[in-house]
Parts: sequence; C-alpha cells; structure tokens
Amino acid sequence: MRRILVANRGEIACRIIRAAQALGIETVAVYSEADAGALHCQMADVAVSIGPAPAAQSYLNTEAVLAAGLAHGADGVHPGYGFLSENTAFAQAAEAAGMRWIGPSVESIENMGDKNRAREIAAACGVPVLPGSIRFLPGELAGLEDAAAQVGYPLLVKAAGGGGGIGMKCVDDPGTLAATVATTQALALKAFGDGSVYLERYVARARHIEVQVFGYGDGTAVHLFERECSVQRRFQKIIEESPAPGLPPEVLARMTAAAVALAESQRYRGAGTVEFIVDADSGEFFFLEMNTRIQVEHGVTEAVTGWDLVQAQIRLAGGTLARVAQADIRRQGAAIECRLYAENPARLFMPSPGKLSAFALPAMPALRVDTGVRAGDTITPYYDPMIAKLITHGAGRESARQAMMAALAQARIEGIRHNVEFLGNVLAHPDFRAGQVDTGFVTRESARLIGASTAPRAAPPAVASEVQPEVQP
Repeated sequence: MRRILVANRGEIACRIIRAAQALGIETVAVYSEADAGALHCQMADVAVSIGPAPAAQSYLNTEAVLAAGLAHGADGVHPGYGFLSENTAFAQAAEAAGMRWIGPSVESIENMGDKNRAREIAAACGVPVLPGSIRFLPGELAGLEDAAAQVGYPLLVKAAGGGGGIGMKCVDDPGTLAATVATTQALALKAFGDGSVYLERYVARARHIEVQVFGYGDGTAVHLFERECSVQRRFQKIIEESPAPGLPPEVLARMTAAAVALAESQRYRGAGTVEFIVDADSGEFFFLEMNTRIQVEHGVTEAVTGWDLVQAQIRLAGGTLARVAQADIRRQGAAIECRLYAENPARLFMPSPGKLSAFALPAMPALRVDTGVRAGDTITPYYDPMIAKLITHGAGRESARQAMMAALAQARIEGIRHNVEFLGNVLAHPDFRAGQVDTGFVTRESARLIGASTAPRAAPPAVASEVQPEVQP
C-alpha cells in the first residue's frame, strides 16, 4: 500500500498516521468542522473535510469518508476504534472500491459484533460463557420475565449489537427490569443502529481481563498475553495493565488458549481482543465479548512485548508481515495505562468540554504519551472526552506504578476539569497497590478516590515542555 485513509480522529488517528509514516506510507485524514486544524489533520499528507461537527454527519457518514479516500488515491483504510471500525457496510464498500480493509474479515466482524452469536461460537469452541438469554427487540418483550428468572438476579441488560459498556445496566429488582430494558434498547439503537438487547448473569466480584490476539487470516493465530482492565467507571475502562496481578499461571494458560482457539475458529485477520470476566472469588473465567479492532489500551501490550500492533495490522493487510511463532513472543516487565479525560469525577464523571489553556506532561524515559490534542485546542462536546493516554513501563509492576504516579504529579492540564487527581488516588489506594481490585472498586471506594474535584485554572505565563504526542515505545 502506498497511501491509506485514516477513518477516525484524535489520538487513534495520530497513532495510525505515525505507524504509517514509519512504514513510508502516506495518509489521508478526515475531519469534521469541529476538528478543522486538529493535530491529526496537520500530521497527515492530506486532510479532507467531511461534514458538520455531529459524528452522524461526519465521522459516521460512510459515503463522505469513503469519498475522501477515493478522491486522494488511498489504497487502504484503517478505521481505528469506535466510529466505523466495526461497520461491515463500510468495510464492504471500501473493499468494493479497491481499498484494502486493515482489519478482520466482514464475516468475523459480523459474528463477533452480534453478541449472542459470539457467545454461541465461543461455547462451540469450548470457551466458558455466562448464562444469558435470547435477544429482545424493541417492542418485542414476550418471555422477558421468564428469561430473567432463568438467568438469575442480579443480571445485566446489554446491547446485542455493540460494546464499550454503552447502555449496559445492572438489574437486581424484577420490578425495574422492563423499564431498564427499554432504556438500554433506546441507547443501543442510537449508538449502534441496533436496539436489540440480551440478559446476562452478573458476577458480583468480577475482574475484567482481556487477551490480545493476532490472527494471520489463515486459521492460525497467536496471543500477546493479557491485560487487566478492572478499574472502570460507568462500565468503561480507565486504567489497564499487564501482567494482570495475581492471576494464577494455569488460569492465564487456559484463558489465552481459549482466546487463540476462538480467533482461529474465525480465521481471524489482524489485531483483536477477547475479553473475559473472572470471578474474583472462585477464579472461574467466562467469555464476555470479542472486539474486532485495535483497542484503546493496545499500548500496554506494545510496551511489554515490543510489538507495534498498528504497524503489524498495516503490514498484514499489505502482505509484508513476517509470521511470528507463539514461542517467540515474550513479555518483559510490566506496563500501566491511565486514560486522561476532560471530565469531573465529583459530578459522576460528566464531560468537561472547553479550551485547553495549558497541556504539558513530563519527559520521562519510562513514559509514553498517546494524544491528539495540544495546548490551545478545544475539547468539544461532540466526541469522547479522552485527551490522552499515559503508558508507563518498568521492570516490575511497582516501578511502572511509581513512574505513573510521578507522571501524573507533574501533569499540567488547565482550562478544563480533568481526572488526573482521581487517577493518582486510584494508583495510591492500598487495594490497587496490592493488585486486589474488581470492577466494583471505583463505585465502592468513590468517596476516597474522588476527593475534591479538580477545578479549571488559568494557564501559567509559560509552559516548560509541551506534550509529545504518540511517543513510541
């Protein structure tokens, strides 16, 4: 491939552009009116306006995005994560137009995107799955109460056509089930264009652990170990790390084998993530979902394995990737990622859009920064409020944690409210230090973790060093 279309924005668009540049490949960026002059536009060889600020009229406008690539000779397209990354119609249209899809096959996306079908496929591969129900379409709720009774309370109501925790609700009172299902259906329809939902058993003390897989598209695949993702707010990850602390080696071996078996059953192509719920009490693990795209937290895996997953995706699509055997993939040290958000933890993590009057992070050998913004940029209300990802790597977990604490302590983010203090409180908490957290940790310890909200401050007269976006591991 000579030139690829980057069908995304922000930090992941910058990440893809840097990977392409390292391979000598040109890039075409797309941008909405709200992102005119954004960092990813300046980094690309060509930048094309695709519509107004709302994502539905720009980044989700498949015709406009595709036209931008075709007009400028793109022969490949990388969708990043979110937006069109798991949109099979877009993938098919791109390939029909002569652009290589830098991602898995349409069949894999469809199979894993339908959460009920994915559960059935996983079970057929011998992967443990949690008790769940059939899907329920909007307005078709016959048998809902019986299905809930069979799954058992407490349970989760989940969107069948998408993930990321969007719309997911926990129900422990049968009297609220129907209303919760209706709410989740409405949110799922808006977010994914699919309003169907299903019920799934809720594990009270759950760890969220995922396995990074990479498939060669021929029925063979490898894993690049696991990531611990249990520190979450509103069912969304905010801190990830590898290795997962305290995970017994025999459990990890079975989990990675299950993830590879699932990927191989799909003749999976490229980077993907198989997510599991681990019962913190029993140690049992269960299939949650498979994400058929690059993950936000892929940098954690890159830090401990030395892989560049985005370059590997591009090389595989271009037919130039050398196969790596499982025995040759090794992990060194430990890595932790923190997601920096423009949000107010003291107000239920509500987004805090505004102008970044100052944005600077320390220059540290152990620190990698992935971002798509600079000082002076505006965090708009139209998109996800994540402003950067910090990734630290050390010889062990404690050295990675200490490096992250130092990075957060020296961070200067002004003009908006943010979650830096909150992240530092999480890292300093005795349970996190001991590696004993589950997905309920943030809710359970909220009073201790949130503390005083970080108020916007005026920018200082000078900023010592601006953040370097997308520093490679």
